Parts: sequence; structure tokens; C-alpha cells
Amino acid sequence: MKYKQLGNTGLLVSRLCFGTMTFGGAGGVYKHIGNVDQAGADELVRACIDGGINFFDTADVYSAGESEKSLGQAFKNLGVPRTEVVLASKGYSRMGQGRNDVGASRGHLMDAVEASLKRLQTDHIDLYQIHATDVLTPIEETMRALDDMVTQGKVRYIGVSNWAAWRIAVANGIATTKDYARFETVQAYYSIAGRDLERELVPLMEYQKLGLLVWSPLAGGLLSGKFSRTNQNPEGSRRSAFDFPIVDKDRAWDVIEAMEPIARSRGCSIARIALAWLLSRNVVTSVIVGAKRLSQLEDNLSAVDVELTEAELASLSEASELPREYPGWMLETQGADRFGPVDLWAGKTR
Repeated sequence: MKYKQLGNTGLLVSRLCFGTMTFGGAGGVYKHIGNVDQAGADELVRACIDGGINFFDTADVYSAGESEKSLGQAFKNLGVPRTEVVLASKGYSRMGQGRNDVGASRGHLMDAVEASLKRLQTDHIDLYQIHATDVLTPIEETMRALDDMVTQGKVRYIGVSNWAAWRIAVANGIATTKDYARFETVQAYYSIAGRDLERELVPLMEYQKLGLLVWSPLAGGLLSGKFSRTNQNPEGSRRSAFDFPIVDKDRAWDVIEAMEPIARSRGCSIARIALAWLLSRNVVTSVIVGAKRLSQLEDNLSAVDVELTEAELASLSEASELPREYPGWMLETQGADRFGPVDLWAGKTR
């Protein structure tokens, strides 16, 4: 296993993070994602520890709290010292029927973190993340609440998931001005079949030295090797029942076809190549992998040993390249003459 700094901190986390959305499976959308019981959770967590993973991600909303309970109990059952793992969870989502049982308000977050600590059987969460955008709560209120959690020792670092780049920039600007704890990480969807965050989020993360934690690196199973242009709905696949995250399928088939010969030449799965591509991206801190079976986890763990060649990376980049959009294509021209006179429109006129 390899390790990397968590954002602009001194904390080291494994390049693969184990996501526990499959634990519990308590109805709703989660019945499509996984129903790993406690014995299965213990087995998977043990394999993670043995494989060098020290980073675990969950959320209060996963199976209505059952994921957090199962993960906390697995650490207890296996005798894993708390200091040996970096534990991440999230708050925001609706956890009850009350009007204030959801959101990023001070009121809800203070209740949510206490409930998560209890379910996880711990006195602190290493990385506490806001799980979604709250359109009502002022960002200042959210940041003050998170800073108080850090001051109280209930939370060590804070992060955010599924926010627009401008909102993250505003939040960290407030943190700097007020001397609050700042967001150190962004948890976002990213895959070789879905590179949208490269437009706005990646430049922000590079500028502010934010760590990127990737969720759904296999695009909800689309890049697992089961799907292809000629087999778009394989039976028994989660993606066939739950078509998420949104992906440009035509581009995805091109990407899968570009990965197939690379996987064959290396004698490994397409999934492993998809994960290796993400691990080759400088902006990526850790890739969150989930599993229902030990064999899935073992295959994912092997991705850290795959180093793609320049030719392979070029082939994959060409197949997965985003279509050009404004202002990106304009920014490519602007600034090109800062080091001396250049014909900015060379090759663009007839």
C-alpha cells in the first residue's frame, strides 16, 4: 500500500480508502447497494487492515446509521487500535421525520455528530464531511459549527462532498478570515468515464491544496468489466437496477474498449485498470472502494501495484477526454503570450 497526505495536513492516509456503503442494506436505495452483515463486515475490514488500508469512510445516512454501527463494531471485534485507523464520516442527510432532522445548520450538525460518535463507538471522528449542499443554511453558520467541533475535539479535520467549486472557495475564504478550521478534502465523483470535475473543481483543489477523495471510481459498476457496448444491462449487476451516477454512456463504451486490451496484456481486470488510472492522477489523494465480497476487495487492492505506461495513459486520455466547453477553450488561448509575443490565433484562422 502507498500513502499520501490528507489535503494540506500532516496526516497520512492509504491511497485506497474502504467505503462501507455496502454494510447494512436497510431498505430504500441501499438494498440495491449491499447487505453485508456483521460477519461479512468483520471479514472485509480485516482484509483491508491486512492489505495496508488505514482509511475508512462511512456516513450517517448509509442504511439509516447501520453502516456506522457495523464499522464501529468491526473495529471492536477485530481489536483494531483506534490510533491505527483514520475514520471518516459525513453529516447533513435526513435522519428523522422532524423539520430539522436534515441539513448543514448548527442545530442539525451538532446532533448528527453526537449520534455518529455513538454509533461508531469512538470519541472522535478524524474527518467529518458535509455530505451535500444546504440551500437554506448560511455557509458562515456551517463553518462556525464545524470549527466548534474541531475545538471540542470531537472532529480532527473537516471536508465537504458534492459542493460546487465556488461554494468551497467561499467557505474556505470565510475560514481564513475568521480563523476557523478549513475544508481539507473534497469527496467527489470521479472516474475515467466521468471527468467532469476537471473543469472547475480540480483547479480549485490544486490551488488550495485540497485532497480529493473519489467516490464511485467504477461509475457505479459500469467499469467493473461486466458492462460493454453489446451488454449494457447484465443480469445481477447493481448498475442494472440502480443507474447511478449519471454517465455519458457512448463515451463510457469507448473508454471500456480502450481499457480492454490493456487489461488483457496485463492479465488483470478492467476494474483494476480504471482504479490505476485514477491513482495516476496527481490531484487524487485516495480512491474509495467498496465491496460486498472478499474477492472484489482483493482485486481492488491489487490496483495500487499497477503502474500504467505513458502510452497506455495517452490511449486512455484520448478515449475519455471531455468535450471542450467555454470558458475552457478561451482560457487555453488567453495568457499564452505572457512570456513573449505569440500569434494567439495561429491555426485558428484561414
